[in-house]
Amino acid sequence: MHARIVVLAHAELAINQIWRDKSPAFMASRFSRFETVLRLQGFQFPAAEVELRAIQAHQGDEFMAWQARQRLAIVVHHQKQNPFYRELIGDQPVTLDGWNALPIMEKAHYQRGLEAVLAQPYAGKDVYTANTSGSSGHPFTYAKDRPCHALAWALIKHRYALHGLTLDSKQARFYGIPLDRIGYAKEKLKDWLMNRVRFPVFDLSHAAMAGFVETFARTRFEYIYGYTLSVVLFARYCLRENVNMHEICPSLKLCMVTSEVCTAEDRALMEEAFGIPVVNEYGASEMSIMAFEDTAGNWILSEEIAYLETIESGDLLATSLHNYAFPIIRYRIGDVAQLTSHRIDGKYRCLVRLDGRVNDTIVLPSGRRAAGLTFYYISRSILERSGALREFIIRQTALDTFVLDVVADRDLTAEELATIQAETTRYLEPGLNVTIQRVPQLTRPESGKIKHFYSELES
Repeated sequence: MHARIVVLAHAELAINQIWRDKSPAFMASRFSRFETVLRLQGFQFPAAEVELRAIQAHQGDEFMAWQARQRLAIVVHHQKQNPFYRELIGDQPVTLDGWNALPIMEKAHYQRGLEAVLAQPYAGKDVYTANTSGSSGHPFTYAKDRPCHALAWALIKHRYALHGLTLDSKQARFYGIPLDRIGYAKEKLKDWLMNRVRFPVFDLSHAAMAGFVETFARTRFEYIYGYTLSVVLFARYCLRENVNMHEICPSLKLCMVTSEVCTAEDRALMEEAFGIPVVNEYGASEMSIMAFEDTAGNWILSEEIAYLETIESGDLLATSLHNYAFPIIRYRIGDVAQLTSHRIDGKYRCLVRLDGRVNDTIVLPSGRRAAGLTFYYISRSILERSGALREFIIRQTALDTFVLDVVADRDLTAEELATIQAETTRYLEPGLNVTIQRVPQLTRPESGKIKHFYSELES
């Protein structure tokens, strides 16, 4: 971990030197700071953009035929090269007519260690790896081969360009951040590389948001990005305090929200508070963006890199069309959704309804508020070390009391329990009571979607 940060720090210094020298070769490349770092890390971003344009050149029936061939190709690849996936589907030839008979992949399928799930000949050193947020209660480590990861970023660049943004556009980011030294340093470096200023959502008090306004007044932000609920709370603050965002930060063009469901009321409130359009992004870290609003308000699917489908229950399944390292095939995301059948421009179906991903707000004895996803950052300290947890939710039963319901392979140790209590104090405030309750299974709501945090306080 230390070595990786040192490498990235050297990359930062190298890029700064190039910019100071105004290298003609670099200036002519027109790559953003982040794209340049991707290239330095071995991701072939120019090739990914060429491939994306070739995919987008297909029209109508030709595009659908390409997508059908690609999803069959990814299944056949993993059947041949991935013992884990072959064990699930057997050795019989796979056809598109048998697509619906393929197994539905659950998050629990991937909780067996990365090396056990990777296709041959990939190894951990050959791929991009990261952890899911665990917001659905099923954290796991996933991988993407390098061309797949580069293609995902090429698509993000394309979607941002629809709204006049680049990967270098200045971002006001309402998000969490790890508070341990290594995790914090990595995220701050990523913020620098991606030209963003982070507004941590652990403290959404009146005083904290007054500080946010001061930052907006002295920074030429081009767009806001973050958890829906956190951005909504900031919008409410701006309206309540008569903050004219257009006057204090006239460079703002767009507000982009993600993670939690954005209702029509949320959108109207943010547009009133900020005076800019609001755009919905829908994604998952293991898949990248799966849907993104265009300028006409259509929530278009990422058909170039993913095949999305719903089953009878409305559960959304996702297939990564280019991930040859890790089998994300008919993978149950954990949300209930509705998709259109017709295609815009002969390519893009749309997401018209999304259920789930609504996280409640934490209300603390001091009067502070924080996003429900704060508990991911509290939980990760034991999730990534113990390997014991399978599912978990947190319930706030009183202003000072939280209950962590855990499905685990074993009881948590005294040290792990103490870590959770200490992290709760660090991220939120002292004097909070945290109870760990090991349960055989979690009770799911009718939608089937488990949120990470539930507030049981009376409104």
